[in-house]
Amino acid sequence: MKIEVISATKHSEEVFWNKSALGISLRRLPHDTRVIPRITFNNRKGLPLIYNDAILSAKNRSFLVFIHDDVWIDDYFLSNRIREGLSQFDIIGVAGNRKRTSQQPAWLFNDLHFTRDDKSNLTGAVAHAKHPFGNITYFGEVPAECELLDGVLLAARKAVLVNASCFFDPRFDFHFYDLDFCRTAKQKKLTLGTWPISITHQSSGVFGSEQWKRSYTTYIDKWGE
Repeated sequence: MKIEVISATKHSEEVFWNKSALGISLRRLPHDTRVIPRITFNNRKGLPLIYNDAILSAKNRSFLVFIHDDVWIDDYFLSNRIREGLSQFDIIGVAGNRKRTSQQPAWLFNDLHFTRDDKSNLTGAVAHAKHPFGNITYFGEVPAECELLDGVLLAARKAVLVNASCFFDPRFDFHFYDLDFCRTAKQKKLTLGTWPISITHQSSGVFGSEQWKRSYTTYIDKWGE
Protein backbone atom coordinates (compact mmCIF):
# COMPACT_ATOMS: atom_id res chain seq x y z
CA MET A 1 0.00 0.00 0.00
CA LYS A 2 1.31 3.43 -0.99
CA ILE A 3 1.21 6.72 0.87
CA GLU A 4 0.50 9.34 -1.80
CA VAL A 5 1.59 12.78 -0.57
CA ILE A 6 -0.50 15.38 -2.39
CA SER A 7 0.40 19.04 -2.46
CA ALA A 8 0.19 22.10 -4.70
CA THR A 9 2.85 24.77 -4.93
CA LYS A 10 3.37 28.04 -6.76
CA HIS A 11 7.03 27.09 -7.10
CA SER A 12 8.66 25.50 -10.12
CA GLU A 13 9.69 21.87 -9.78
CA GLU A 14 13.34 22.81 -9.19
CA VAL A 15 12.57 25.42 -6.53
CA PHE A 16 10.10 23.12 -4.77
CA TRP A 17 12.57 20.24 -4.37
CA ASN A 18 15.48 22.43 -3.38
CA LYS A 19 13.98 25.26 -1.33
CA SER A 20 10.49 24.48 -0.06
CA ALA A 21 9.93 22.93 3.35
CA LEU A 22 7.89 20.04 1.99
CA GLY A 23 10.22 19.36 -0.93
CA ILE A 24 13.31 19.18 1.28
CA SER A 25 11.40 17.05 3.80
CA LEU A 26 10.36 14.52 1.15
CA ARG A 27 13.92 14.31 -0.11
CA ARG A 28 14.90 13.10 3.37
CA LEU A 29 12.64 10.04 3.03
CA PRO A 30 14.18 8.02 0.16
CA HIS A 31 14.37 4.98 2.45
CA ASP A 32 10.59 4.78 2.57
CA THR A 33 9.49 3.48 -0.82
CA ARG A 34 5.86 3.60 0.29
CA VAL A 35 5.88 7.42 0.06
CA ILE A 36 4.89 8.65 -3.40
CA PRO A 37 4.93 12.44 -3.91
CA ARG A 38 2.12 13.83 -6.09
CA ILE A 39 3.02 17.50 -6.44
CA THR A 40 1.36 20.08 -8.70
CA PHE A 41 4.02 22.65 -9.62
CA ASN A 42 3.45 26.25 -10.79
CA ASN A 43 -0.06 25.96 -9.40
CA ARG A 44 -2.72 28.65 -9.77
CA LYS A 45 -5.77 26.49 -9.04
CA GLY A 46 -7.68 26.20 -5.78
CA LEU A 47 -6.67 23.31 -3.55
CA PRO A 48 -10.01 21.43 -3.87
CA LEU A 49 -9.48 21.00 -7.62
CA ILE A 50 -5.99 19.59 -7.05
CA TYR A 51 -7.10 17.36 -4.19
CA ASN A 52 -10.16 15.97 -5.99
CA ASP A 53 -8.11 15.12 -9.07
CA ALA A 54 -5.65 13.32 -6.81
CA ILE A 55 -8.41 11.32 -5.12
CA LEU A 56 -9.79 10.15 -8.45
CA SER A 57 -6.43 9.33 -10.01
CA ALA A 58 -4.86 7.59 -6.99
CA LYS A 59 -4.58 3.83 -6.87
CA ASN A 60 -7.53 2.20 -5.17
CA ARG A 61 -5.67 0.95 -2.09
CA SER A 62 -3.68 4.15 -1.55
CA PHE A 63 -3.48 6.23 1.60
CA LEU A 64 -3.72 9.93 0.69
CA VAL A 65 -2.00 12.75 2.57
CA PHE A 66 -3.11 16.29 1.67
CA ILE A 67 -0.47 18.70 2.93
CA HIS A 68 0.66 22.30 2.44
CA ASP A 69 3.97 22.98 0.69
CA ASP A 70 5.25 25.10 3.61
CA VAL A 71 5.33 22.17 6.02
CA TRP A 72 8.43 20.47 7.38
CA ILE A 73 7.83 16.77 7.96
CA ASP A 74 9.73 16.25 11.20
CA ASP A 75 8.47 12.68 11.62
CA TYR A 76 10.45 10.25 9.47
CA PHE A 77 8.02 7.47 10.39
CA LEU A 78 5.29 9.30 8.45
CA SER A 79 4.01 6.17 6.70
CA ASN A 80 3.60 4.31 9.98
CA ARG A 81 1.77 7.23 11.58
CA ILE A 82 -0.64 7.55 8.67
CA ARG A 83 -1.44 3.84 8.56
CA GLU A 84 -1.90 3.68 12.34
CA GLY A 85 -4.17 6.73 12.40
CA LEU A 86 -6.33 5.52 9.54
CA SER A 87 -6.85 2.21 11.28
CA GLN A 88 -8.71 4.20 13.98
CA PHE A 89 -10.39 7.02 12.02
CA ASP A 90 -11.60 7.55 8.45
CA ILE A 91 -9.86 10.94 8.21
CA ILE A 92 -7.01 12.19 10.37
CA GLY A 93 -5.21 15.47 10.98
CA VAL A 94 -2.68 16.92 13.39
CA ALA A 95 -4.96 19.41 15.17
CA GLY A 96 -8.66 19.97 15.54
CA ASN A 97 -11.74 20.64 17.61
CA ARG A 98 -13.97 18.09 19.32
CA LYS A 99 -16.98 20.40 18.89
CA ARG A 100 -18.44 22.70 16.26
CA THR A 101 -20.39 25.88 16.99
CA SER A 102 -22.63 28.09 14.87
CA GLN A 103 -20.87 30.77 12.79
CA GLN A 104 -17.48 29.28 13.72
CA PRO A 105 -14.77 30.93 11.54
CA ALA A 106 -12.01 28.34 12.10
CA TRP A 107 -11.45 25.10 13.98
CA LEU A 108 -9.43 26.98 16.61
CA PHE A 109 -11.74 29.97 17.12
CA ASN A 110 -15.42 30.27 18.02
CA ASP A 111 -16.25 33.81 16.87
CA LEU A 112 -15.24 36.56 14.45
CA HIS A 113 -13.18 38.22 17.17
CA PHE A 114 -10.95 35.13 16.86
CA THR A 115 -11.51 34.07 20.43
CA ARG A 116 -9.72 30.78 20.97
CA ASP A 117 -12.09 27.99 21.92
CA ASP A 118 -11.91 26.42 25.35
CA LYS A 119 -8.87 24.17 25.75
CA SER A 120 -11.09 21.22 26.64
CA ASN A 121 -12.42 21.23 23.06
CA LEU A 122 -9.03 21.36 21.35
CA THR A 123 -6.73 18.49 20.42
CA GLY A 124 -3.41 17.94 18.68
CA ALA A 125 -0.06 19.70 18.33
CA VAL A 126 1.75 21.63 15.60
CA ALA A 127 5.18 23.25 15.65
CA HIS A 128 5.73 26.64 13.98
CA ALA A 129 8.96 28.08 12.57
CA LYS A 130 10.70 28.81 9.28
CA HIS A 131 13.09 25.95 10.09
CA PRO A 132 12.35 22.32 10.99
CA PHE A 133 11.59 21.26 14.58
CA GLY A 134 10.08 24.59 15.58
CA ASN A 135 8.42 25.63 18.82
CA ILE A 136 5.51 23.34 19.58
CA THR A 137 1.97 24.59 20.13
CA TYR A 138 0.14 21.91 22.10
CA PHE A 139 -3.61 22.24 21.74
CA GLY A 140 -4.80 19.24 23.71
CA GLU A 141 -4.81 15.50 24.22
CA VAL A 142 -4.22 13.43 21.09
CA PRO A 143 -5.53 11.20 19.57
CA ALA A 144 -9.13 12.36 19.89
CA GLU A 145 -12.26 12.21 17.79
CA CYS A 146 -13.12 15.55 16.20
CA GLU A 147 -15.75 17.55 14.40
CA LEU A 148 -13.21 19.80 12.64
CA LEU A 149 -9.58 19.35 11.57
CA ASP A 150 -6.88 21.79 10.46
CA GLY A 151 -6.21 21.53 6.73
CA VAL A 152 -2.44 21.84 7.07
CA LEU A 153 -2.38 18.02 6.95
CA LEU A 154 -5.32 15.73 6.27
CA ALA A 155 -5.13 12.04 5.45
CA ALA A 156 -7.60 9.38 4.34
CA ARG A 157 -7.83 6.19 2.32
CA LYS A 158 -8.89 6.74 -1.28
CA ALA A 159 -11.45 3.94 -1.09
CA VAL A 160 -13.13 5.46 1.97
CA LEU A 161 -13.53 8.88 0.31
CA VAL A 162 -14.75 7.49 -3.01
CA ASN A 163 -17.17 5.02 -1.46
CA ALA A 164 -18.67 7.82 0.65
CA SER A 165 -18.60 10.32 -2.26
CA CYS A 166 -16.68 12.66 0.03
CA PHE A 167 -14.79 15.29 -1.95
CA PHE A 168 -13.54 18.84 -1.54
CA ASP A 169 -15.84 21.66 -2.69
CA PRO A 170 -14.25 23.67 -5.55
CA ARG A 171 -16.01 26.87 -4.51
CA PHE A 172 -13.40 27.18 -1.72
CA ASP A 173 -9.90 27.87 -3.01
CA PHE A 174 -7.63 28.00 0.04
CA HIS A 175 -9.77 29.29 2.89
CA PHE A 176 -12.51 27.13 4.46
CA TYR A 177 -11.93 24.14 2.18
CA ASP A 178 -10.88 22.17 5.27
CA LEU A 179 -13.85 23.10 7.50
CA ASP A 180 -16.21 22.43 4.61
CA PHE A 181 -14.56 19.05 3.92
CA CYS A 182 -14.87 18.05 7.56
CA ARG A 183 -18.55 18.93 7.64
CA THR A 184 -19.12 17.01 4.43
CA ALA A 185 -17.30 14.02 5.92
CA LYS A 186 -19.43 14.12 9.06
CA GLN A 187 -22.55 14.38 6.90
CA LYS A 188 -21.36 11.20 5.14
CA LYS A 189 -20.97 9.47 8.54
CA LEU A 190 -17.17 9.33 8.38
CA THR A 191 -15.08 9.58 11.54
CA LEU A 192 -12.48 12.32 12.06
CA GLY A 193 -9.66 12.39 14.56
CA THR A 194 -6.30 13.84 15.43
CA TRP A 195 -3.18 11.69 15.39
CA PRO A 196 0.36 12.32 16.69
CA ILE A 197 2.40 13.27 13.60
CA SER A 198 5.35 15.63 14.02
CA ILE A 199 5.36 18.57 11.60
CA THR A 200 6.51 22.19 11.61
CA HIS A 201 4.36 24.70 9.74
CA GLN A 202 6.06 27.81 8.41
CA SER A 203 2.80 29.78 8.62
CA SER A 204 0.42 30.30 11.53
CA GLY A 205 -2.52 31.00 9.21
CA VAL A 206 -4.06 34.04 7.56
CA PHE A 207 -7.35 35.17 9.07
CA GLY A 208 -9.41 38.24 8.32
CA SER A 209 -8.16 39.11 4.83
CA GLU A 210 -10.67 40.17 2.17
CA GLN A 211 -10.32 36.83 0.41
CA TRP A 212 -10.84 35.05 3.74
CA LYS A 213 -13.98 37.12 4.43
CA ARG A 214 -15.45 36.25 1.03
CA SER A 215 -14.83 32.56 1.63
CA TYR A 216 -16.39 32.81 5.09
CA THR A 217 -19.54 34.30 3.56
CA THR A 218 -19.66 31.49 1.00
CA TYR A 219 -19.19 28.93 3.77
CA ILE A 220 -21.99 30.34 5.93
CA ASP A 221 -24.29 30.67 2.90
CA LYS A 222 -23.69 27.00 2.06
CA TRP A 223 -24.22 25.54 5.53
CA GLY A 224 -26.60 28.12 6.98
CA GLU A 225 -24.56 28.54 10.17
